Amino acid sequence: MGNVLVVAEHLHGKFPKTTLVGLQAGTQAATLVGGKCLAAVLGKGIDGLAAELAEYGVDVVGVEGDAYEHYLADAYTAAVAEIVARKDVEMVVGAATAVGKDLLPRVAARLGAGMASDVTAIVDAHTFKRPMYAGNAIATVQVEASPRVVSVRTTAFDAASKGGQKGTVEKLAITPDAAHAQAKFVAFAETKSDRPVLTEARIVCSGGRGLKNGENFTIYLEPLCDALGAAMGASRAAVDAGFVPNDLQVGQTGKVVAPALYIAVGISGAIQHLAGMKDSKVIVAINKDEEAPIFQIADYGLVADLFKAVPELTEEVKKLKGA
Repeated sequence: MGNVLVVAEHLHGKFPKTTLVGLQAGTQAATLVGGKCLAAVLGKGIDGLAAELAEYGVDVVGVEGDAYEHYLADAYTAAVAEIVARKDVEMVVGAATAVGKDLLPRVAARLGAGMASDVTAIVDAHTFKRPMYAGNAIATVQVEASPRVVSVRTTAFDAASKGGQKGTVEKLAITPDAAHAQAKFVAFAETKSDRPVLTEARIVCSGGRGLKNGENFTIYLEPLCDALGAAMGASRAAVDAGFVPNDLQVGQTGKVVAPALYIAVGISGAIQHLAGMKDSKVIVAINKDEEAPIFQIADYGLVADLFKAVPELTEEVKKLKGA
């Protein structure tokens, strides 16, 4: 009987929703394992973050220092592995974000641990469910070894909420050795946008190759996003064609989203794209091809020329909001 350690990502002094999803999964896992749920916060000037995380009822382990001011895979891997050793950790849990997908396999390799990735359900202390073949099959996998490492799909669990008894905060002094301090932070190239974060938005409007070029994303899709207060996404075909940056890609090899409303504009619905958005609560598809696969999973489908339908839809949304 050991503990569960959740790796808590943070950015600009805040925890994204994905971290709270990982925390919820970790809390659930701790109940099944029979130990405590701990949360690791690494960084510089993390006292406020650690105190905030303790309000979710977990015991927080803080590791502070210049080496952790920015995410560096080697330093973070060494620190998490050391926490595992010191805190009798049986399972390490984190969100399957860009950082999580980079860090957690390294932690597993460092610990010689088994790993289950992109988990959508925790059955018991050793058994997990995860999608395969672009979500067309769900595998039930067992990881018998201890410790074990688990990354959870960010749309598969609810976000943790505050309330109840507060956890404790403990600081550990961990300094990476020379071998794990060779990488240096240079810059963080962040895309600035006034729109909601793609993976956290309640409404997502995504465009595909049917928009024909990047300029049409600006002319047709962006006004719809702004009218709805939506995040903008894209299919892999649109990204590969250079219409929009790859950080907007939704799909198996992009971001996985599950908003309340997903509007697919000019997207045929390749299986790789469906894997990233089919858990959306309501799906609306606009495509001139009535045989497009996207219509098979859409709750509402409009067979129409997007270059006429989208401006009309945008105007109607503006009218409703202005009423």
